Amino acid sequence: MNKSRVTVVDIARAAGVSKSTVSLVLQASPLVNEATRAKVNAVIRELGYVYNRGAANLRQSASSRIIGIVVNDLTNSFFAELAVGMDMVMQSAGYVQFLSNSAESVDRQREVIASMREHGISGLILSPARGTEAADLKPLAASGIPVVAVVRNVTGAKISSLLSDNYAGAKDAVRHLVSLGHSRIAFLGGIPNTTVFAERVQGWRDALAEAGLEALDALVIGTTASRAGGVAAIERALLLANRPTAALCFNDAAAFGVCDGLRAAGKEPGRDFAVVGFDDVIEAETAVPALTTVSVDPQGMGRRAAQLLLKQINTGRVEPEAIVSSVRLVVRQSCGAGQKTRRMTA
Repeated sequence: MNKSRVTVVDIARAAGVSKSTVSLVLQASPLVNEATRAKVNAVIRELGYVYNRGAANLRQSASSRIIGIVVNDLTNSFFAELAVGMDMVMQSAGYVQFLSNSAESVDRQREVIASMREHGISGLILSPARGTEAADLKPLAASGIPVVAVVRNVTGAKISSLLSDNYAGAKDAVRHLVSLGHSRIAFLGGIPNTTVFAERVQGWRDALAEAGLEALDALVIGTTASRAGGVAAIERALLLANRPTAALCFNDAAAFGVCDGLRAAGKEPGRDFAVVGFDDVIEAETAVPALTTVSVDPQGMGRRAAQLLLKQINTGRVEPEAIVSSVRLVVRQSCGAGQKTRRMTA
């Protein structure tokens, strides 16, 4: 191999790592473990690669019109709508977006952010992967790149955040189900080790307590926050000795799955079992039955996140802001409102 033409890609291939990992090693990033760093440096020495730090600094200091967007689950239509909202604002402002899906992997998130930094992004909007810690975002904060976290917060990270009022939304949803006469209300779907799950479950618990009802742990059934997860959750709920007659679901995707699972069990959502989602994605209104849900307004949330990031870019000051946006309950047919609810018997 001609040493004068050795590239980062050559090093990555020889070391068996990604290009982004090589770039992190070259930047002396603390995000790379020592074993990987040693392996990459050995390949660099073997191939005789010379890092042109002056050119790299010039690339990084150049003003760009590029925004990085990293979401944790692009297969969920909520995040697709969130990205659409961001695009509306960024396109109008003359920015190009790099969109990536971390698929709930902190390692993949780290690599795509490193790659985006190589392209000189002016700012980053991030829906953090599960397990993201403040240390993962420290290099971004230190470099002065504006960052806005959406949907999930990262405790201790010195970045701006835009979250929805998960607690209040869950509480309003359960209060509505109680007003319809339900006393055994489950919480279905979602991964337990996230702040969003914790906030929504706490709203569920407190609303039940307010109504003098017991919030049994058996009624909280965590699964993936997906349609398949919703099916699995309702299957388990229907096996309970004192099974529920209604459920607040972690999100709309899980709620759609709950409706699928009910039909598979010969029960009709809204008539035999009340279902409430959380998000209000586009499909919620056109579903059969139309889904009662807590509206987060994902496109609106995307627009606000983009506006917050642009404000930081345009002012040149990265001053963290924490914004919690209000939510509202949208009542449709899946909760059984407006019709006589037939209770399931144990």
